[in-house]
Amino acid sequence: MRAEGPSSHAERNRAVRRVLWAILAANWTVAGLKLGIGLFAKSAAVTADGLHSLIDGGSNVVGLVAMHYAGQPADDEHPYGHHKFEALASLFIGVMIGMGVLELGRMAFNAIIKNEHPDVGPLSIAVMVGTLVVNLFVTRIERAQGKKLNSALLLADASHTLSDVYVTISVIASLVLVWAGYGRADGIVALLVLVFVAYTGWQIIRQSVGILADSARVDPEKVRELLKGVPEVLGAHTIRSRGLEGSVYVDLVIHVDPKLDLKSAHHVADTVEQRITKDFPEVVDVVVHVEPAS
Repeated sequence: MRAEGPSSHAERNRAVRRVLWAILAANWTVAGLKLGIGLFAKSAAVTADGLHSLIDGGSNVVGLVAMHYAGQPADDEHPYGHHKFEALASLFIGVMIGMGVLELGRMAFNAIIKNEHPDVGPLSIAVMVGTLVVNLFVTRIERAQGKKLNSALLLADASHTLSDVYVTISVIASLVLVWAGYGRADGIVALLVLVFVAYTGWQIIRQSVGILADSARVDPEKVRELLKGVPEVLGAHTIRSRGLEGSVYVDLVIHVDPKLDLKSAHHVADTVEQRITKDFPEVVDVVVHVEPAS
């Protein structure tokens, strides 16, 4: 059996938390700028976008709390560790995106039906373009760190920040069109962006629910094909896997020659564990049950 070392796991969690703190500072800076210019220019669209960025910061706070619990070592009540707290935080981010979708729908309805649109000026457009650049940079950095650290939370939050980019683009486009005299353009553009934001939220929720519901993470057929390289293994069944993308647990049943002694059977099990963890780097633990072949 192989488990992730306590020091390496703790260092990974510290790295994820450092990224989240930096992203939190960036999100709330962007939110402050949007809210400030939105209230100053009496722009409902920009103010709503600022609230959306404020929600981004709120999701970072949730992520930091989740990482605190996810980094706790295994105990009697949680023998497999606390990694799923990270998936819970990702699920919450998906729900937050859903709230943003509802806000976008309300904005679009008001702009199209009630002909409500923001008061446009050069300053509001300049601020929105500046926050767009910041969000694009934040998304790129956070996604790169998420892949490097195998963090579902960082990847989910990067997608959330990307949804804020779509919202900002829609607001900038609507501001320009409203400035040109097309008052209802704000709502039309918001409806187009609504589709992309909703899809992003659905992807995050589906991935998080899959982790929490113990969806299979390793293809059983690939494991069977791998075990063909172990001559002592005469068959395998009940190959199961679960966990996060970078922290997968596998258990399976193998059949061996009934004449093998206990020491030899144990050696075969060790070989199977080593083969699986070598070919599937995301696997951190393997439990092998040995049965005599009929």
